This record gives sequence, structure tokens and C-alpha cells, in this order.
Amino acid sequence: MKGMKRVKRTLVGAGALLAAGTTAGAAQTDPAVGWDHLWSEVLIDITVIGVVFGVAALWMLFKYRARSPADVGRGPKLSGTQAVAWALIPAAIFMADDFFLSAKGWTLWNVYRKVPANALEIRVTGRMWMWEFDYGEGVVVSAAPNSEETVKVPADRPVVLRMTGEDVVHSFFMPAYRVKEDVMPGRVTYLWFLPRQGTTVATCTEFCGTEHSNMNTKIEAIPEAAFEAWLANQKKAAQTTATSDHKA
Repeated sequence: MKGMKRVKRTLVGAGALLAAGTTAGAAQTDPAVGWDHLWSEVLIDITVIGVVFGVAALWMLFKYRARSPADVGRGPKLSGTQAVAWALIPAAIFMADDFFLSAKGWTLWNVYRKVPANALEIRVTGRMWMWEFDYGEGVVVSAAPNSEETVKVPADRPVVLRMTGEDVVHSFFMPAYRVKEDVMPGRVTYLWFLPRQGTTVATCTEFCGTEHSNMNTKIEAIPEAAFEAWLANQKKAAQTTATSDHKA
């Protein structure tokens, strides 16, 4: 009895450690890596299916080819059970494969839509034809067409963008992070990503007028300490400007 209790305590403890490790790792899961992995599996799946069917088709073309103009093909007669089996078994195999990939995609989608608790929130406004990034406390980065403004984010810390539009429908897209979400007036949408150190591009992928193709900006991920220093300087500058405007 005591032995069983010890085993039970051990299993419960191991389960708790595993759950804690999973929870800790889940906060830093990078959806972009998951999407890339899933896409690789889809390509492998399609390739295997294509090769199997291609080989089968070539084999049948060779084996059952007409050897003279008078040859007439005749299909084998199947019983009812055989006919049903030939229809259902391949369908079941393909459906199982599709359900497997769909389940993995759904799991990844849930990760993508659940914002980590430690995410930095930036409010984004889309308008013709620029993005405005509001960090709070007066810190705003306006990325107009052909401007040199760069949006800074902390590397290796989740960032959530809460987005809305002022005029027409836009679509915020960061190809490097595999994330895209529509931005529209009267509604707040969101996406989150895990920045990797370096610079990438965010752009609008919903045609929104004559300057649509120039509605893009650079997203620069820097070490968190450097980001905090940059943000503190920006807040100080914003407070100084606000104080000057108030006195004027």
C-alpha cells in the first residue's frame, strides 16, 4: 500500500512539473515557427501523395497498355463489399490525414489567438496611407509613406498589436512573422508575434487607395534593455513637449 502511494505521489509530482514546464514554454511559443513547420508537413504530405499516385498511374499505363488496335479494356467485376471497400478505405486514409493536419492547424491557431500574459501592448491605427503606433504615455510613432520612422519592439518578448482603422479597410501583414489581420473602422482587431532581433517590414495588403503600395514600415527588434532605454527617452521627450505646449 505504501509503495503504491509513493508511486502515485511520484507520478503526480512528475505531472505537475511537466505541466509547469509546458505552461512556462507556452508563453514564449513562436507561432511563426509553428506555421513554418505545419507548412512543411503539408508540402511533404502533398509530395508523398503525388508520388504514390504518379507511380501508380505510370505502372497502370504500362501494365494495361493496348498491345494492338483491337485490344479492348475490361475492368474487373467487384462484389458489393469490394466496391464499398475500394471507395471507403482510400477515403478513410485521406480523411484521417486531412483531419490530422487540420487538428494541428487548429491547435496552432489557438496558440496564435491567445496573447501571452507578458506581452507588450501597442495600439495601432491605420489610415490612408500610414500606420500610427501608440506605446502609451504620449509615445507615438507615425509611419507615413517614404518616411524613415522605425517601430521598435523588444526582442524575445511577445508583442500584441491592438488595431483599428479611421477610414477604409486595411490589412496589417508581417511576412517574416507569418501574421496578418484586417484593420477596419469601428472595430478593434489584434495579432501578436514574438520578435526576433533584427529588422523586418510590416505592410498593408488590402487595397486602400492610390498610396496603398507605400503603406509600409520597418519593425526593428532590439534587446529588451535597449528597448526600455529607448522607450524611457521617448516618454521623457513626450512629457517635455507636453509641458512646453501647456506653458505656451
